[in-house]
Amino acid sequence: MLCSKRRVRLAAVASLFVLAMATAPCAQAQEVVGSWHGVLVVGANVLRIVVRVKDDGKGGFSGEMVSLDQSPRGIPLSDIKLANGHFSFAIPAAQISFDGQWDAAKSAWSGQFKQGASLPLVLDKGEFPAAPPTPAQAPAAAAKPLVAPPTKTVEGVTVTGQSQAIRTDIDRRSYDITKDLQTTTGSVADVLRNVPSVQVDVQGNVSLRGDPNVTIMIDGKPSSLFNGPSRGQVLQNLPASAFERVEVMTNPSAAFRPDGSAGIINLIPKSAKALGTSGSVRVNVGGAGRDQLGLSGYSAGKTVTLSGDAVIAHDPQSATTKDHRETPDPISGQALDSSQTTETDAKANVAILRGAIDYDPDAKTHWSAELRGTGIGFKSRDDSLFAGETPGTLAPEGFTRLGTTSLDRLDIAATGSWRRKFEGDGHELSASFTQDRSTDRRTRDDTLTGTTPLIPSLAEDIRADITADVSHMKVDYSRPLPGDAKLKAGYELQVDGDVFDNAGLQGPTAAGEVINPALVDAFKFKQAVNGAYVTYQRPFGAVTALAGLRVEDTRIDLHDVTSAFKGRNGDTHLYPSLHLAWKVSDAQQFTASVSERIQRPQPSDYDPFRIFVDPFNFRSGNPDLKPQQTWSYEAGWQYRAGATIYLATAYFRDNRRGVTDVVEDLGGGVLLTTKENLSSSRSGGLELVAAGQVIKNVTVNVSGDLGWTEIDGAALGFTATRSAFTPSVRGVINWQVTPKDLFQIQGAMTAKRLTPQGYYEPSGIVNLGYRRKFNDDWSLFVVTRDALASIKSVLVIDTPALKDRMETDAHVRAVFVGFAYSFGGGRRRDPGFDYGAGAAAAPR
Repeated sequence: MLCSKRRVRLAAVASLFVLAMATAPCAQAQEVVGSWHGVLVVGANVLRIVVRVKDDGKGGFSGEMVSLDQSPRGIPLSDIKLANGHFSFAIPAAQISFDGQWDAAKSAWSGQFKQGASLPLVLDKGEFPAAPPTPAQAPAAAAKPLVAPPTKTVEGVTVTGQSQAIRTDIDRRSYDITKDLQTTTGSVADVLRNVPSVQVDVQGNVSLRGDPNVTIMIDGKPSSLFNGPSRGQVLQNLPASAFERVEVMTNPSAAFRPDGSAGIINLIPKSAKALGTSGSVRVNVGGAGRDQLGLSGYSAGKTVTLSGDAVIAHDPQSATTKDHRETPDPISGQALDSSQTTETDAKANVAILRGAIDYDPDAKTHWSAELRGTGIGFKSRDDSLFAGETPGTLAPEGFTRLGTTSLDRLDIAATGSWRRKFEGDGHELSASFTQDRSTDRRTRDDTLTGTTPLIPSLAEDIRADITADVSHMKVDYSRPLPGDAKLKAGYELQVDGDVFDNAGLQGPTAAGEVINPALVDAFKFKQAVNGAYVTYQRPFGAVTALAGLRVEDTRIDLHDVTSAFKGRNGDTHLYPSLHLAWKVSDAQQFTASVSERIQRPQPSDYDPFRIFVDPFNFRSGNPDLKPQQTWSYEAGWQYRAGATIYLATAYFRDNRRGVTDVVEDLGGGVLLTTKENLSSSRSGGLELVAAGQVIKNVTVNVSGDLGWTEIDGAALGFTATRSAFTPSVRGVINWQVTPKDLFQIQGAMTAKRLTPQGYYEPSGIVNLGYRRKFNDDWSLFVVTRDALASIKSVLVIDTPALKDRMETDAHVRAVFVGFAYSFGGGRRRDPGFDYGAGAAAAPR
């Protein structure tokens, strides 16, 4: 039956692709020699562009581009291509490119102009009219240039006045986070809370549209930073100022690994943008010893670019956790009631260093190397009070516990890459290799003192060490084909090797602690995934299709040294994908996509050893786990009106063998959290996004999601399928009071969310921000995080064998004051967050 359903799905994918290929015919080729003119528009700012193309007498073309409002001098064009109604050119030294299609109705070339940002550009035949256009017609005339050409930059057009807050592509969306005031002072977790589709709880756990099975990458590459039990801690302490964009792929193509049933979050680091030397310094100071120092800079020449970043942050953290449980007493049959309150105070220190070199020996070859290091030191002290009832007699029992936890994590990654361009737009071969090592050292000391005779005093010293190595290699080849088609193929190999080393001492006092064999375990995990893919993209009139197929072979070796357990697992599987985009007009398009994805368990999820959390909580893995299988379907609509964008996406996911947390009562109020493959679950919903200017000097970026989840919990003791709707909203309002003063309000709220054994109660957060830009060099920031002290996590477990309510109140409210200083002669990144009217721009 499963094979039959799979064949039906594959047939559906194939049918959609065939339908796309049967649509309108290709665009008719057109002559390009001569002069062409157009305008680039960003808000009220305009640049007039003239492109002149000549026959070079060798069967090709030569030409120049002039930005009339910046300089009368022409900039030579290269890589001029004309084929099948497709016209493109590039100016590599200025990182400029144009890619357009012939529009017979307009007798013009209509396409995208790219230089960092991506803007629509229509090139009409002839030189520019003597009288420039007015804003009411199209773009304004003779307007002040967006940015005057820097003295150390290639002379010509520079489009940097407005970056794109939202970019859309056939298989992803990209969000500019440099315009989020939380980026200056907050963590990656803080910024992700303001990204549509993304939810982050108080422990730093990330989900996409309510699904926690998310793959997080840095610059398109996997990172061991986001693996293992410390993933949430990393996201809560990794400064967001090191990144400039977040890409969200809820239904990626076959060019990406299928890991992550919810999709992929790709963090894009900041990078050099133009020739010259530039940099910035950021200092943020908050209450209770919160502070952050950030340095970044680059020097870009014609062939060599050097860049680097350094961030040092100190962030005190505190939280209150209240846990109330009811479990059935196997002796008396009555309910055993217990409660535990824990106060935690912690200090986190983070250091990030990055250095990179890029080498371009010619216009077609690019070499790069990067070394990145991230260190996190986390120390916490907690004080717990437990009160409960003894099984059988229901006599009171209780204890107090003082504990300290230390976490030291170091991640070092080295990456090398090479790219070679060939004749033809988009014809290139690239290769990259990354070696990543992460060490995670966690120690915990506890002193438990019984407040009743039934619980003896106990001292514990628990240690958990994890070493993770990731070797990643990828080769990609892409080339243009007739009919404006694009073929892309590649090979990818990733080898993960993880070593888990657990040990523990116990005794009546700290001085009397001895090794407890039950707390000693060594576990080794090795996984090798070989993958190959091919994608084919082609426009058929107004419809563009992107079809892909990926094959992956997975081999897993498990070895629990302590118990002498050895296991092997593996499979070979095909993963199809299909994306369709129907461009109704320059302002409106519809999209649809389908793909098969999986969620591989984390390495620690396979470890059967019971890891100590606290006296009443243990955690263990399951060596028999299988990957979750997911079929993902989406249909979307996009509409752009000037600087405003509206997005609507309907989605549905059918999950099989879902891997979820399962809580088991071990008796005496002790709980074991492990992993199981549930039979099935389904989720869907409607997501809406709107961004743009509502009134003069006020822009908004709002999104809402009406999600639905259905879980078959028969394997967990439930007699019926459980389902619930989960609405969520988030929004950012920006008020540009003056050209130098910006106020910002951010808010997010998520309603009740269903889990396999219960649900999360609603939660929300409000942030406030102010920026004063004194000049191009100096800016002042004042940011209030969690202004209403409303963010908290409440998890309710409601099963026949266990009723539990755990409330975690993270005391993250804080006020930060910061300064940013930019220097250098190259094009500078705006250290502030100049929203203006550019809440949205053209598709990338």
